Amino acid sequence: MIPGGGQPNMQELLQQAQKMQQDLARAQEELADAEVEGQAGGGLVKATVNGSGELRALVIDPKAVDPEDTETLADLVVAAVHAANDNAQQLQQEKLGPLAQGLGGMPGLPF
Repeated sequence: MIPGGGQPNMQELLQQAQKMQQDLARAQEELADAEVEGQAGGGLVKATVNGSGELRALVIDPKAVDPEDTETLADLVVAAVHAANDNAQQLQQEKLGPLAQGLGGMPGLPF
């Protein structure tokens, strides 16, 4: 509500919504371009994902490769990717969290 009991200015609300939409699109682009890393085994396996959690690179130190124990290597890969995705989610919260909170006050939006 506007002080004095008036109705909110619809044009103003639309402009605010459009700005939030642009800010959200910009933040999503930044996330797609950002890269975060996760690692496991003391750095023997490193996974790089973009801010959306898409795997971009995987580096495996030769010391982690034991033909007799591929299960441990697989576990390290999964752990590194999981750590990278956790870091990507944290980045998403930093970039999108404030925008989602701003949208939450607008009626009709599912936030």
